[in-house]
Amino acid sequence: MAALKSLLHVSNVPNLDQVPKITTLSSSIYSNGIHSCCIKSSFSSSSKLLVLGHRGSGMNMNSSSSSDERMKSIKENSILSFNKAADYAVDYVEFDVQVTKDNVPVIFHDDEIITGEENGGTYITVSERKVTEITLAEFLRYGPQRESVNLRKCYKPLLRKGKDGRICKWNVENDDSLCTLQEAFQNVNSSLGFNIELKFDDYFVYRDEELVDRLREILRVVLGYAKERPVIFSTFQPDAARLVRKLQNRYPVYFLTEGGTEIYTDVRRNSLDEAINCAWKMVCKGLCRMLEYMMGVEGVIVDFVGEISEAVSDLIKPVQEEEERISFTQCEFSFLRNFVSELTQH
Repeated sequence: MAALKSLLHVSNVPNLDQVPKITTLSSSIYSNGIHSCCIKSSFSSSSKLLVLGHRGSGMNMNSSSSSDERMKSIKENSILSFNKAADYAVDYVEFDVQVTKDNVPVIFHDDEIITGEENGGTYITVSERKVTEITLAEFLRYGPQRESVNLRKCYKPLLRKGKDGRICKWNVENDDSLCTLQEAFQNVNSSLGFNIELKFDDYFVYRDEELVDRLREILRVVLGYAKERPVIFSTFQPDAARLVRKLQNRYPVYFLTEGGTEIYTDVRRNSLDEAINCAWKMVCKGLCRMLEYMMGVEGVIVDFVGEISEAVSDLIKPVQEEEERISFTQCEFSFLRNFVSELTQH
């Protein structure tokens, strides 16, 4: 079941007692494994509704987590997935960045990378290693190899652990090799903005020095290769949000929170109120939370890029002369109604 989040500018978050919950929206999207964010686009001068592709053209989920074949179409967080998203009316792609043991920013979501040997359909001698504890050369040995004509030929088969704890082969219809952040800047359609999620272990206590070392490596690549490409940073790690905000002021920073749906030792992650206070103190551009409230919505982050980008494009088409009496609020309502209706059909 994919997470559902909303991203809002902190200055537009009202008193929570005055905000009605939209429980039908959140529950229906949850049931279809959609990752959706609402963005208050203070970083954009455009008033159009932005669409951001989650991990490119959408995240991958194995058969034990989702029966929807679209969740197994294209390898997530890959150059292939990012460029496929560019075929649609997508403004940004969101992806996860970690730093390897030899200080190279790479794109990968999970904390651990998994491989193993197959025996009668079951994988044995499974190896799980933290991405941050292996070198770039080791990282790139997992999954399809770039120099191979046949992308299905791997040095190490890439496995994944499902929500139920079972480990199975990471099967997708259109596979691609793992990549670095620099390669993404060099090889992804320049029309796409990048939403870089700074990925850290949820249960590890980091010293500022450790975070700064990793953030500097990421910033070195971003500042060296972004050129005119729009970039925003986001992270669930409160101190990483604070520090990346201090280390640069060119790109906006968003603090992510699950709003208390999961409890962590760091109290700043355990409620929306704490997250708002944290974002204010860090002078972040906004925050991201579970989608229970809709306010100041200027964008969505989605997995089903094709379907949703088409729906959004229909929403933002110029209003015909005979429709001039339709208000923006009505348009918003129409979009949300159609959005939920389309999702619940899948």
